[in-house]
Amino acid sequence: MIDFLKTLIVRFLTKRYIGEYDHQTENRYKHEALVDGEPVLFEILDTCPKTDDEFPNASELVQWADGLLLVYSITDRNTFNYIRKAKCDLQTDTPLQLVANKVDMVHLRQVSRDEGEILAKDFECKFSEVSAADHVDQVADVFHELCREVLASKRKSKQSLLERMLGGSRPYSRGKSDSNLPKE
Repeated sequence: MIDFLKTLIVRFLTKRYIGEYDHQTENRYKHEALVDGEPVLFEILDTCPKTDDEFPNASELVQWADGLLLVYSITDRNTFNYIRKAKCDLQTDTPLQLVANKVDMVHLRQVSRDEGEILAKDFECKFSEVSAADHVDQVADVFHELCREVLASKRKSKQSLLERMLGGSRPYSRGKSDSNLPKE
């Protein structure tokens, strides 16, 4: 059903385009790349539904993943509809992006760019149209942008955790004891 997802992943990992894959297996990949000059280890899980009605276990997936790429093909309306249904099961604050693949096949387009943009607004996420066959840089940009969102989310989460631990607006001064802080 969704072999275009594997093409996107393999294009990111190897910079090569291979058009046909066994799409009946779930695969995990590890890849180190530089994002904004910093090394990042990507661990990618390619979930693989066996049927159009089967969705990955959303709660398990959200616990495992720091970020989600929801990918559909512009040449296959069923994949777009699948993503729309699958997202309903993924009620989470996990950073995600909506990605339309196969823009090199515009003559076979079944899903308009406008539809993708509207769905991304509904999901409150970023949207990209890419071609795994033609543009290695576009594909890498999608993964790197999701990584930036994940890192920003983790920084925000750490900051809010620190604020909760310190009681909200209480100032934090490194190296000073609580007795030196202003009394509330």
